Amino acid sequence: MNLLKALATVSGMTLISRILGFVRDVAIARVFGAGLATDAFFVAFKIPNLLRRLFAEGAFSQAFVPILAEYRNQRGETDTRLLVDHVSALLALALFVVTLIGVGFAPYIIYIGAPGFAEIPEKFDLTVSLLRITFPYILFISLVALAGGILNTYSRFSVPAFTPVLLNLSFIVFALWLAPYFDPPVSALAWAVIAGGALQLAFQVPFLARLEFLPRFRLDLKDSGVWRIVRQMGPAVFGVSIGQVSLLINMVFASFLVTGSVSWLYYADRLMEFPTGLLGVALGTILLPGLSRYHATRSVGEYSKLLDWGLRLTLVLALPAAAALALLAVPLTATLFHYGAFSANDVYATRNAVIAYSVGLTGLILVKVLAPGFYAQQDIKTPVKIAVVTLAATQAMNLVLIWPLKHAGLALAIGLGACLNAALLYRGLRRRGIYLPQPGWPVFLFKVLIAIYVMAAVLWLTMGTPPEWLASGALQRALRLTGVVTAGAASYFAALWLLGFRVRDFAGRSAE
Repeated sequence: MNLLKALATVSGMTLISRILGFVRDVAIARVFGAGLATDAFFVAFKIPNLLRRLFAEGAFSQAFVPILAEYRNQRGETDTRLLVDHVSALLALALFVVTLIGVGFAPYIIYIGAPGFAEIPEKFDLTVSLLRITFPYILFISLVALAGGILNTYSRFSVPAFTPVLLNLSFIVFALWLAPYFDPPVSALAWAVIAGGALQLAFQVPFLARLEFLPRFRLDLKDSGVWRIVRQMGPAVFGVSIGQVSLLINMVFASFLVTGSVSWLYYADRLMEFPTGLLGVALGTILLPGLSRYHATRSVGEYSKLLDWGLRLTLVLALPAAAALALLAVPLTATLFHYGAFSANDVYATRNAVIAYSVGLTGLILVKVLAPGFYAQQDIKTPVKIAVVTLAATQAMNLVLIWPLKHAGLALAIGLGACLNAALLYRGLRRRGIYLPQPGWPVFLFKVLIAIYVMAAVLWLTMGTPPEWLASGALQRALRLTGVVTAGAASYFAALWLLGFRVRDFAGRSAE
């Protein structure tokens, strides 16, 4: 399997999803702006979405995929199908119970998740109402993650990568055309979440059927493989999803700040998630099955080479993305969101959070690459220890940075915490001998930094001033941003080419 081709496939599908994600956010910003209603919805959506990342795409995927790969390589298709049936049955049952609890205890969840909202009864009641609608999303999306784990293990990367497109399409339709039919109108966004979750699950079913892995409800609490996955999941909640826990705590802090703070952080987070998803999630998706196969076949050298490939590609793409995100914070925010109810003040407030997030963008992406190095070996304890240290450090930074920087301080704490997380994961891999760097790293980094300097100079000279972007029309902003981004990207990759980088150097291959 050509790794660069696989990455291009996953990133291409993710790009479609992210573009539609921005369209969805433009639609939400245009129709609802940044205020009480959007604060309520973003909190109501953040909680089940956090559970999705913690349990579905986070702990569950990291625990499930390595064991599934082990069964596939060592125990054959019959035992593998039985494992899928037993896991899916237990997962569906557990999720149904969790959903009932979430809907029933929604007010208490909001008291914990956004305690500042309790000071404004209207805001609190609306958030509770929206949470009760959105909470069942965790049921749908966790089953989607199960299906995606199976498809990725069998190198069907494009289907899970395309699936999020359906959620974004649901948001766009409900926001632009159906919101007037709901009371209050913002509840249309909550129903869009449920519709999108159901669509994603329905989309993956035919592909599972083609692989003959469509799960059957066969509950077997004595299956040792199921309980291995369950045991791995508990600690993995901290190990792989520490950034999401920090985001939830950030929401608690932000609920005490001025109205709009939650929304500004949300829009900034959406900008940050574009490169994170396009590169970090895509690389993690590809690396985990490959690393799991190498671990199952005891190919130690190939295991280390695959990690090295992931790290180099991350730095080649993540470092310039972080620099560009910081430099183009106003052009990006103004072009995407400065319409209708989204004011100039909202642009500048979101800009501050974007710049703060960009400090830790590379760290956030590196975590997605380094964590699979442990999880593929079914090592949960090391990432958990690192996660606890990172979480404590992040919250300490929150307390220090929120006073001078307000909501931007919360974003900066997340970024710095991610860098600490990545550094500790890297040190752990090196100390255990799991990862041995390939030759040529100092020269590689020097060349990348030179290319970033060239790109930053081009962006600085071409992007103009913030007032120019705010005063321009929508089409003018879009065309100008396209030109600036194209010039920056062209200068960066041209500099890399002149310095000796070639696409074939990153092709790489992984065992099927």
